[in-house]
Amino acid sequence: MSASRPSVLYRLSVHMASRAAPLIARFDKKVARGLDGRRGLAARLAAWAASQRDVKRPLVWMHAPSVGEGLQAKPVLETLRAEHPDWQLAFTFFSPSAERLAKNLPVDVADYLPLDRAAEVNAVLDALQPTALVFSKLDVWPELTLAASRRGVKLGLISATVSLESSRLRWPARKWGASAYAALDRIGTISEEDGRRLELLGARPEAIAVTGDTRYDSVAERAARLDRLREPLARLANTGKAPDTFTIVAGSTWPSDEAVILPAFADLLVQVPTARLLLAPHEPHPDHLAGIAERLRHLKLPRPVRLSQLEHAKPGPVIVVDRVGILADLYALGETAFVGGGYHRAGLHSVLEPAVFGVPITFGPHWRMSRDAALLLDQGGAVALPADGRHPLHSQWLVWHHDPAARHKAGTAALEMIEAGRGASERTTALVRGLVER
Repeated sequence: MSASRPSVLYRLSVHMASRAAPLIARFDKKVARGLDGRRGLAARLAAWAASQRDVKRPLVWMHAPSVGEGLQAKPVLETLRAEHPDWQLAFTFFSPSAERLAKNLPVDVADYLPLDRAAEVNAVLDALQPTALVFSKLDVWPELTLAASRRGVKLGLISATVSLESSRLRWPARKWGASAYAALDRIGTISEEDGRRLELLGARPEAIAVTGDTRYDSVAERAARLDRLREPLARLANTGKAPDTFTIVAGSTWPSDEAVILPAFADLLVQVPTARLLLAPHEPHPDHLAGIAERLRHLKLPRPVRLSQLEHAKPGPVIVVDRVGILADLYALGETAFVGGGYHRAGLHSVLEPAVFGVPITFGPHWRMSRDAALLLDQGGAVALPADGRHPLHSQWLVWHHDPAARHKAGTAALEMIEAGRGASERTTALVRGLVER
């Protein structure tokens, strides 16, 4: 099948976005980090290739836009590394938030994805000379995809999912991406419904197979490896904790989530004095932490204790996690969990991380872009809150505190959802392996 090139309108839009990015970066630190990270990208990859690339060995290039999609790619990369140590593996990401994850993946080279412009993508393709290029979830870039296809690179998409509300289903994104989706050789979707929506985006039906979501295997394997005796889990499990403590873990929260969580927790403390809140903000920068302390002051609650100060401070009812990278393990300490993002325009964060520990979950009203959240609600493992969620959240916490059987039933439903989704990594790795071995 001959591949076309992206439309003139798409290329013009990318050009305009690229020109606007430096201006946006003045006001957006994340955009600024992304621009800084891409400086010298082609030269870095060319230098790696000159010293490390062996064109006699297959190279699988895996791309994931951010952390969540990177976690979907992780078990596949780990299995490929174990099964085919002779293959070379490359990993790229779009968002600066994935930098930490990329450094810990079992790959030969990891870096930012080039901007989707012909010169940049061709320079990287020249350097890497991949056998297969595989995208995680949905982030298929037309310029890169079609340039790779013209070179004979096999193209794949894994853990693919398309929400009903996805902007990709609307014009002009749908028109821009159609030729790129049509060029994909193999697509592993999470569900049959995702496959049908991918066909609307331009994917060929014969390329599509249901393989599942690899994140279910990832969270289950991480939970199985959890060492509760290491810090800071051991300290949090023991410091100032009464035998009847009711621990709530609120993770990846934004100020809009905290505007609901903290008043509800203040209400709960009146009736359950042994309640404890472990609050892990999505972005624990100084301004955000100061805002949490100020909100607690207005609620006449004790000043929060930061995790970094816990060893030397008297523990209080609210402990703020002022570091990143440990939230997934902290959910193991909770009687219940609140997952942030449901009161924020960015959307809901991962509900799988608490679900794997059999913890019942609450979240805000903006959950419909999350297939996992919908499954949890259907199976009774979670409760979605309304826009005015203070009193419903307080009431739900009281139910789960006073009725351990109800709490256990909801937590079991959450864990059963994880178990039902396992096995995707094996099927997905087979799909990627097939791209190389065809």
